[in-house]
Amino acid sequence: MNETTDRASQEPKVLEVVNTRVFNAPCELIFEVSSNPQHLIHWWGPSDFTNTFQEFAFHPGGKWRFVMQGPDGKKYPQDKEFVEIIEPCCIVLRHHQHEHNFDMVMTFAEQGEGTLVTWRMVFEASPQNVHLESFIPAANEQNFDRLEAYLKTL
Repeated sequence: MNETTDRASQEPKVLEVVNTRVFNAPCELIFEVSSNPQHLIHWWGPSDFTNTFQEFAFHPGGKWRFVMQGPDGKKYPQDKEFVEIIEPCCIVLRHHQHEHNFDMVMTFAEQGEGTLVTWRMVFEASPQNVHLESFIPAANEQNFDRLEAYLKTL
């Protein structure tokens, strides 16, 4: 490998993560539990994480600020902004954090008697993306597991 190729491979790259799952619930319900903090508090985040919401203004330009706490007690402040909302099929968020920024598009589409949920996250180019790529897809699947379990309680 020459020096130019080596440098190019070291350049931060954009990271895209896509997770999908079909849930046995109508779009309207999936949208409701994804847009209402009274529901989100019960399922948002990876396994064994909890949340404390400080602000939730569900409209374009509105802020969603909260702290996720991991099972080890570590706290992860979150700062998100709602970019676009199309009820009941789409929520677009922008995540702001000094370590990484990303846009997240959550779509909800009828599929048979259920709803296909797609989360598409596009992270800005950053050296952190190598680390994020190792756990974000699995963390999203844990989020989906929690959503699925929560839907069964409704």
